[in-house]
Order: sequence, then structure tokens, then C-alpha cells
Amino acid sequence: MKDTIKDLVRSTVISICMSMLIFCFVGVVYDISDGGNFTLTNYGFTKMIVGCIIVGLGFGIPTIVYQNDSLPMPVKVIVHMGIGCTIYTAVAFAVGWIGGAGTIGQGILIACIQLVVAFVIWFIFFKHYKKEAELMNKRIQEMKK
Repeated sequence: MKDTIKDLVRSTVISICMSMLIFCFVGVVYDISDGGNFTLTNYGFTKMIVGCIIVGLGFGIPTIVYQNDSLPMPVKVIVHMGIGCTIYTAVAFAVGWIGGAGTIGQGILIACIQLVVAFVIWFIFFKHYKKEAELMNKRIQEMKK
């Protein structure tokens, strides 16, 4: 149980950090593309930081599903990414990452890009942990010899 909580906290902190990192990177891109005139009013920056934390929690907390060995991997991914992407989408509309002054087509395109980024990040972590598990299994097999 202690390891589960430790893994959950670790995953959540990593998710919040990733969310903040992406927010900062996108903010720099918008600032550069707007010629240094990127501004946020009415506590827009604060709302977006709180949104980043919520998104980090939305993707970090559901990682606990990977501790359940009885669920098949596709179900784990659907639960994890389903919860994370749903929370992300709700937060994105609430803080203005999606919607606003653009057209519906632009909003859909932005939402798709952001969801693809979420799945790319998930895939990178999946490959990392899969490789780590393979190395551990290899070491265990070598120890048995």
C-alpha cells in the first residue's frame, strides 16, 4: 500500500510538472508569435496555472489503475486517458485554452492537437516503463542462472 501511494504521488507530481512545462512552452510560443504582446487579464494567468494543476491531477491520479493486475492493458489505458482527457477538455474550455475568438474548426483542430500531445506523452512513458520492465526481467533471468 505504501508503494502504491508513493507511485501515485510520483505520477501526480510528474503530471503536474509536465502540465506546467507545456503551459510555459506554449506561452512562450504565443508571446513570440504575438510580437511580445501576449497578455492575460482578469486573473487569466492564475486561472491557467490552477488549470495546469487540475490537468496534472487529472492525468496523474488515474495512473493508479496500472496497479490493478486483473485489468487488461487496453482497459487501463481507456480509464487513465479517458479520465485525463475529459478533465483536460473541461479545464481547457473553462480557462480559455480551447474556444474563444477562433472558429469552430480552429477549436476542433486545437483540441485534436492537444489530445494527440497527451497520447504522445503517454506513449513515451509507456515505452520507458516497458523497457524498464524488460531490463528488470532480464536481470532476474540472469540471477536465476
